[in-house]
Amino acid sequence: MPGGRLTRQDRQRIATGLREGLGYAEIARRLQRPTSTVSREVSRNGGIYAYRADRAQQASSKRAHRRVTAPRVEEMSGPEQAFVARLVELMVDTGIPRTAARVLTCIYVTESGSMTAAELSQRLGVSPASISKAVSMLVAMDLIGRSRDPRTRREHYVVGADVWFQAWQSSTRMNFKWADAGREGAALFGATPAGERLDLMGRFFERISQDMVDAGEKWWAELRGDGAAR
Repeated sequence: MPGGRLTRQDRQRIATGLREGLGYAEIARRLQRPTSTVSREVSRNGGIYAYRADRAQQASSKRAHRRVTAPRVEEMSGPEQAFVARLVELMVDTGIPRTAARVLTCIYVTESGSMTAAELSQRLGVSPASISKAVSMLVAMDLIGRSRDPRTRREHYVVGADVWFQAWQSSTRMNFKWADAGREGAALFGATPAGERLDLMGRFFERISQDMVDAGEKWWAELRGDGAAR
């Protein structure tokens, strides 16, 4: 029923649509569901390349019957708390602002992988404006997505199982832009030292970008398969 929980048949139709190369919007239209429902379902169950209807149905059943939930971030202590702090620092070292790093980590270690702005603000002790700024940055970096609950109309920020694969893909797309810039500059400056440097830049980024695409898709598919086997 449109608007209710996804059924096994819905998930099978989502899997079929992904295999056919359909986008989230078209799959959602066929299911008569919000596009966000489909994108969230796929993200939390392996992503575009690893989504399987049976595994997604099993995961949904487990969540529905689970009685013990993961501890809240502020309730963590000992090794868990130390790990969360270390993960934040690791993100900060890569150039992610601290508030954005805390937001991403907070969502990432929750059981649902989904939180509202109000929940993040309360849990982290950060103003709503700071949360909004951090979320906008993380969305732009493809590290989290947005999903609106059709029942409450509240917007949730979601981190999928394929978050790092998507971040890798985003980095790859940027490298392709560098490759395009190098080729354009080489053509513009011609047979000059500057043109040669730009040509080398373009060829370097073109080759490394393609390697990144191939490696990312290969290892993501293999690792997801290993995880399912275990």
